[in-house]
This record gives sequence, structure tokens and C-alpha cells, in this order.
Amino acid sequence: MRHILLICIFTLSLFSAQLIEKNWKKGESFSMYLAKNGIPPTLLRSIAKDDMTLLSEIQSDENFCELIDNDILEQALIPLGEEMQIHLYRDFVHHQYHFDIIPISTKTIKDTVYFKIENSFFEDIQKNTNNPRLGFLLKRYYGQSINFKTLQKGDRIAFIYSQKNRLGKPYGKATISTSLIQNHKKNHFIFRDKKGVYYDNTNKDISYTSKKKYLVKSAKYFVNPVGNMRITSKFTYKRWHPILHRYRPHLGIDIGAKRGVKIYAVNDGKVIFAGRLGGYGNAVKISHADGYMSLYAHQSKLAVKKGQFVKAKQVIGYIGSTGRSTGPHLHFGLYKNHKPVDPQKYLKIKSIGSTMLKNKIITKHKIVPIKNAKRNRAKIFKAIAKKQKAYLWDTYSRPYDMINDRSKYEK
Repeated sequence: MRHILLICIFTLSLFSAQLIEKNWKKGESFSMYLAKNGIPPTLLRSIAKDDMTLLSEIQSDENFCELIDNDILEQALIPLGEEMQIHLYRDFVHHQYHFDIIPISTKTIKDTVYFKIENSFFEDIQKNTNNPRLGFLLKRYYGQSINFKTLQKGDRIAFIYSQKNRLGKPYGKATISTSLIQNHKKNHFIFRDKKGVYYDNTNKDISYTSKKKYLVKSAKYFVNPVGNMRITSKFTYKRWHPILHRYRPHLGIDIGAKRGVKIYAVNDGKVIFAGRLGGYGNAVKISHADGYMSLYAHQSKLAVKKGQFVKAKQVIGYIGSTGRSTGPHLHFGLYKNHKPVDPQKYLKIKSIGSTMLKNKIITKHKIVPIKNAKRNRAKIFKAIAKKQKAYLWDTYSRPYDMINDRSKYEK
């Protein structure tokens, strides 16, 4: 919240300032962007190493916002994924630029849309919502069940959806929970379950199997790095750092344990680093097959050396609190082709090996109601009866004067 208030205070001082939406150019680096705006390279050198790694997360063709006053860049908000963003701003005392990473402020719009086809499906979606991506989502979800070219004047469209609102504009991917398309007087429904799968009925047919299993040992799967997996902090791009007192990504998991508890290699591999690693303290990095690399930080004592080959479940060190740490624990990170991944999605079994099915597999079926499907169906018919008007999105077709239309920026 303090970041949003800070932005708003700056805004009040910029009587000629304009908020302009731009598109991040393909091939443009953050250093190139700074140079283009006359920002000295000293700013880039002042950015922490952990934050520097996040600059590669800026996506080509990503929309971002600039606050311009008299052709000078006063602020910029550049997204890093859907949760965090770079906040670049110039102070009014020393006219120096500052860099920070803050949460993206969004407001979720939940709405029920209803309209009749007057011209064409996509043209009427644009007219009634100002959010054309909703039309493409509907077409994808219905797949081959409807030929959208056969929709004609008078056919009815109604759906319930949610969409993040960033600075008055649709942000991220919308979620359509229920939809009705009436084509040639026939109703075509789709209902979304909690896993994101769409069905044409309020109930779904669930198949499940009864099977016997046996264990085949292999180093293909990852084992737990600590015997007792007590996770104290999960993998996230948005975490309040207990020491830095700022929002920072946590690209791994923290496992709480007593000092001296053994740490194991999660898979066969080669030790590519063993020593002191900045805020990670005593740390070990192991390179594995298929582009994986594991990181074990804050150790009290290391049990391996660089260049050594290790086996899964081999002791590589002991729990400690070295580096930037609030107490004894293991920070465990897992990387695939140099990109961080959530370790909890890979540490699924505690022993080496994969579970293989043996003997006869029996497949059974059961009918399960989709949560809220019947309620949403009724809500759709209610919107049709009331001829409910849809929420009309702002597409930023022009730059905004920050004083005359400041509310758009403060949402």
C-alpha cells in the first residue's frame, strides 16, 4: 500500500504529467531502456544481484506504463509476470532515479455479460465489453461444438467471468466460469470445474482406477533433501522478506530443522559449487541430468567439494544458519535450464524410484456435480431476463492527464 500512496503523491506534483501505455520492444534489454531515457548506468550497477536475475523476466511485447512530464520519464511500472513489477522513479529533491520491485496492484472484476448478436460475434463482444480477448477465450473453450460462423442476428450470448484490472485495463488471462451460447434456438452451455476443465453439463463423469503398485528403483525422481520435510516458506514471486523488510521473490522453499541435521542430494549429479555464496552463506550447487540444478543454502558445514560426483540420498552437508538467515533452516532451490521451478512439484516421493503399476487395472466411473454450476446457470438466465448490461473496459485509446483523470491510475 505504501508504494501506491508514494505513486499518488508523486502524481499530485505533476500537473502536466501523462500516463502512457507502451509495449516492451523485442530484443530490448533493461540497460538499453535506461540509456534510451537518459538514465545513468550507475543505477544498473546499484541493483542487487538477486534483483538483476529478475530483469530477464521482462517479456517482449509486454505492456507497461510510463509517467512522462515535459518529455522526461518520471516513473515507469514494468511487469515481471502477473504478481510483481519494476518501479522506476525519479525523486524531486536530487532528480535521481531509483529502482525497486513492488507487487502489482490489481482489482479483480467479476461480471455477467449478456447481449444479442447484431453484427458478428467478435464485433458484438468488442462493443459490449471492450475486451475482445473474451471472444477468443469462448471460441477456444467451445472448440468444435459450435461453428461460430453460423451465429446469426438474434442469437443470445451470456457468460460469467473474472478478469484482473490493472490501471483500468484488462490484465492477465480472464477466467470464464459459465457460458451460454444460443445458436438456432439451441442452448449450448459450458461449465468450468476447479481444475479449469470445461464440461457441457452441470455434472461431470469422473473415472478412477484401482491398481496395485510396486517400486522400481531409479535416480530419475527427486528425493527429499531433509528427512523431516517441515516447510516454513514456500516458492513464490511475492514474499515479504523477514530481514530486508521488502517484497522479494522467494525462488525456492525453506525447510525448518535443527542445526546439524543431515542434508541429502536430491538426485545423482556433479557438485559444481561448494563454498560461501553471498546471502546464501555456505552453499552447495549440484548439476543433474536433463538440465536440472539444485541449490542447498545456509549450511553449517559442507560435506562435499566442487567437482565431486554424488548419488541421490548422499549426505552433502548439515543444517545451519549462515548467510542472510533468521535461524537454522535449509533454503532449497531447484532450477530447470537455469530457470527456477517450484521444488514442491518435483519432490513427490520420499525414496528413490518411480511407482509402477502391476496386475489388472480396474477403471470405474462416478457422476460428480460441478461446484456452483447450477447456481451460475440460474444466474445466466436471470441476466438474460433482466437484459443485464456488461462492464465496459477502458482500453487506453489515449494518454491520460494524471490530474484530470487521476482515479484511473490509483485503482
